[in-house]
This record gives sequence, C-alpha cells and structure tokens, in this order.
Amino acid sequence: MTQTTLLQYEAPWPVHAIDWCKSTAPGHQSRPRSAFRLGIASFTEDYRNRIAIVGLQDERVLVEDDYTDYPDFVTLVEANHGYPATSLQWQPASAGGFPWSGKAPSAELLATTGDALRVWEYFGDAPPASSAYVGRQPSGGGHRLTLKTALSGQSKVQSQNTGAPLTSFSWNEKAPSLVVTSSIDTTCTVWNIDTATAITQLIAHDREVYDVAWLPGSTDIFVSVGADGSLRAFDLRSLEHSTILYETPTPKGAPSATQSTRLPTSPLLRIAFNPADSNYMSTFHMDGTDVQILDMRSPGQPVIELRGHRSQVNSMGWSTTERPLLATASDDCQVLLWDLAGYTQTATSPRTANSRLNSPRPDVKKRIVTDPIMAYSANSEVTNLAWSPQIPGMTMNTGHSTAPGEWLAIASGKSIKALKV
Repeated sequence: MTQTTLLQYEAPWPVHAIDWCKSTAPGHQSRPRSAFRLGIASFTEDYRNRIAIVGLQDERVLVEDDYTDYPDFVTLVEANHGYPATSLQWQPASAGGFPWSGKAPSAELLATTGDALRVWEYFGDAPPASSAYVGRQPSGGGHRLTLKTALSGQSKVQSQNTGAPLTSFSWNEKAPSLVVTSSIDTTCTVWNIDTATAITQLIAHDREVYDVAWLPGSTDIFVSVGADGSLRAFDLRSLEHSTILYETPTPKGAPSATQSTRLPTSPLLRIAFNPADSNYMSTFHMDGTDVQILDMRSPGQPVIELRGHRSQVNSMGWSTTERPLLATASDDCQVLLWDLAGYTQTATSPRTANSRLNSPRPDVKKRIVTDPIMAYSANSEVTNLAWSPQIPGMTMNTGHSTAPGEWLAIASGKSIKALKV
C-alpha cells in the first residue's frame, strides 16, 4: 500500500492565519483522522473576512467516482469574522480536562484576534450510529461554529472607548483560561476567557507590540516583541519592571538618536518558545532573511542564527517532539526544517517555570547554521505554517496510508498543503 506524504486544500480566499487542532475531537479519541482538522482565516482588505474549519473527507461519504476529483480536506463549517484575523488558535490540549464554567463538554474552543479577542465554540460531528444516506451526506452535518465572547478593553494609552487592534495572542497551556494579547497601542493584556474579564493590562513596549508568548509551563511569565526592536519578559508577580532579553542592533549607517528622534531599530515580528526546552526561543526581524535563536540563560545576543532563506521570513514554528525541530517559511516560496539538536545544550540545572528570570550561564559564541534538514518549495510565497500534534498512522479514503508522526501545514496564497515530516 502506498503512503501519502502530502495532503492539500484550496480555500475560496487568500489564507493568513492557520492552526492545527491540538487533539482529537471529544468522543473521537479512537479515530486519529479527527486530529486532521485545521482552523484557517481569510485575509481580504474589507469587512467580509471569514474563518473556517477544514477536515479530511469523511470516510462515511461513499463516492463512486474517481477520488482524484476531490480535495483531501473539505470545509466543515465557517463563520463571518469582519476584519481579518491576525491570529487563530485552537484550545491547548490541556483544555479538554479544564473545569470550564460555561462550556459544553462536547465543545472545543478556538480564539482569534483582530479588532477584539474572540472566543469561538466549535461543535463537531458526532459519529451517527447508522446513516440512512448513501453517497454524499448533506453539508453541515452537525458542525457548528458560534461566537462565545468578544473581548476588547479600554486602552490604557488611548482615549477612545474601544481597544486598539490586536496583533497576536498566546494561550496558556497550563491554565487554558488565561490568554495574553498584544496590541498596536504598545500594551499587552492578560484575559481570563472563562469569566470574560481582563486581569491586567500593561504598557509593554515603546511602540507597537507584534507578538507575545507564555513561557511553557508558567502561568506568570510571558515574553513579547515589537516595533521598538526589543524582546522583553514580564512576570505577573512583579509587574513594576520588565527584563529586556534582546535588542536588535542599530542598522549600519543609521543616524544617531537625538532628543527629538528615536534611534532607528529593526522591528521584531514573531516570538516562539521551543516547547521541549523553554530556555530557547526563536524570533526574526521585519524584512529579515535570518532567524535568531535566543537562550534565556544568556540574554543579549542570539546563540544561533539560521541562514537559509533568500527573502523575508514570514512565519516559524517549533515541533512538539523532544527533538528541537524548527520550521521557517518565507517569501522565497520555501519552507525549511532545521534540526537544532546538535547546537542546543540542555541545561544541567534547567530553569523551572516557577523560578525567576535569572539563571545566568556563561556567554556563548553565536553559531551560524546554514544547512536545513529538509526544504519544500511551494508555488508562491509561504505566509504561515502550523504543526500538527502526534497523529497515529491510518488509511485514507483513497486507499493510501499515512505514517504516524507529525504533519506541517503551510499556507501559500489560497492553497494549504499538509506535509508529512
């Protein structure tokens, strides 16, 4: 039996935000195919944007024609979103066992940011005992996606009543009721989405904040990056000060700062922790072709720099395996996969999530890595990517089988491709 390593889907609109569900659907733990679900969001410059959930062609659908006419993924349900979603994420895997106050057990949560933080409830299709339909089942099939809450607080730094647009967010794995958002108004806000309240809002940067991430395993510490070119860490237990972990060097030949002008810096666009070793995190600069890997134990400069892309980097993501694999995507139409196992050091005394942000380690010289272990070329610029959870092998409708392990979904224009890693 042949194995398939590539699945695809064509969306009706350009795709920007994308995320792979973190676990199988409630009640479907024995059906690995229910882990093949993606949340996607459109990017059109109007107020008619959409979000959608796509999944595999259902094995209960009997089609007599040749399978090649049908995409691997089909739209299960979609909803209006208004402005484009700057980020879309499925609930963390830990959310299934969390004691939510107002969520049905069969519902899964998704969240999006844009003009507000929106929390959505998704009800999947429960497997029917027997189906009266032969051939295609009616569309919709029990899938529902409804808006649960929309949160936008009053801004600390702007006088208008509505909050400024949100650029990104991070969902806490340990306490899935906690979400931290980043905004163009220089602030970050920590929300309790279970009670729909803001816990705290703080002025995080001198300029727009572009991305934010919880320290894995912690409910207190998060980091953020922004237009001022800095990477900062915050601890909810001591908000009176933040720790600057990294600042981008001033561009060569740039004029020096005066009292009236700020020093030109290269904005940092994204930040992501290695889930297997939270000492390490990755970031990249606006218009930058390289990816910087930072070590929280020796802040100030990158410990590794990944050089392989020929055009600006758009997205990156760490796999969830013990091995430190990082995928990066770029305008050069390439997705590169980097294995950093030979370059990162596991700490002899790892910094635990409860310790403060100071466990120094001797300065290490920056290492340049230029050889990814895998490269995939798309037909156009790759704007975003998302890793799947570990998924068991299974047999597709087409008769092809899939190997167990992780998949990587990439968004390129209207196309989504899922690559077996």
